[in-house]
Amino acid sequence: MGAGNSSQIYQGSGWKLLFPSWIIIGIFLLAPVLMMGVYSFLTKEFRGGVIWQFSLDAYDQFFFDRGLFGDEPPRLEWTYIGIFWRSIWQAGLATIACLLIGFPTAWFIATRNPKSRSTWLFLVTIPYWVNLLIRTVSMKFLIRDTGPLNEFLLSFGIIDAPLGLINTNFAVQLGLFYSYLPFMVLPIYAAVERYDFSLSEAAADLYAGRWTILRLVILPVVKPGIVAGCILVFVPSLGAFLAPDLLGGAKTFMIGSLIEEQFKGNAGNWPFGAAASMILLTIVMCVLLVYARNQNKVEAR
Repeated sequence: MGAGNSSQIYQGSGWKLLFPSWIIIGIFLLAPVLMMGVYSFLTKEFRGGVIWQFSLDAYDQFFFDRGLFGDEPPRLEWTYIGIFWRSIWQAGLATIACLLIGFPTAWFIATRNPKSRSTWLFLVTIPYWVNLLIRTVSMKFLIRDTGPLNEFLLSFGIIDAPLGLINTNFAVQLGLFYSYLPFMVLPIYAAVERYDFSLSEAAADLYAGRWTILRLVILPVVKPGIVAGCILVFVPSLGAFLAPDLLGGAKTFMIGSLIEEQFKGNAGNWPFGAAASMILLTIVMCVLLVYARNQNKVEAR
């Protein structure tokens, strides 16, 4: 059998090789999203659950306030919009914090001796041996008013009274940063590891300063790793609920916590929670599509 016939047979059976992957994607990715989409257009059942009757009440509740009895002219519901906005800027700040720490960390690891790089990567991933819930509870124990951090600062006279860190935006930021920092380090490390350091040497020979080399030589080359890290941190941070629930309070309520509340207990509103989930998914998909479109335009130039 010739090489041409073998290639045609392989191409013809390619879709069969992908069939198991399509089944897995359909069951574990598309089916849950489709179910949330369907639930968002159903009617709430009084004791929890849904009534299979088409309704736009969930989306109307999210965007409009019609008063206690629903008989007032519609006004924008700033409560849920404000929660969404808080989630976006909290996720954005967590992404920036992870980038500021993750980039130097990834650069440090990538520039070590090849024999020691695996050890450093091992140390970065150690926290992920423990469940996220346990790590978040441990962070709460660490920074609480009577926790080890305050006890240490008080014992050395650095502070006169315990720092009120719990139930603050700072605590939520700390929790998000601690939870998703490795997601920033690993993609950037992979990009830096493939970087040709002779480019930096050539730029230095042309009298370019360190910041010029970083801005004009290094960052454009490792940009794919930085973008991948930012996406991997921003997206899960946007829908996080453990850090806001355990480390924050009512003033730090995020969209992930709002969605969780709608599916918990008998008083939940499943259609509203599904609608909030679909709105969150739409925002994330729009951001990713805009980035992908701009990236394609850059590559086409």
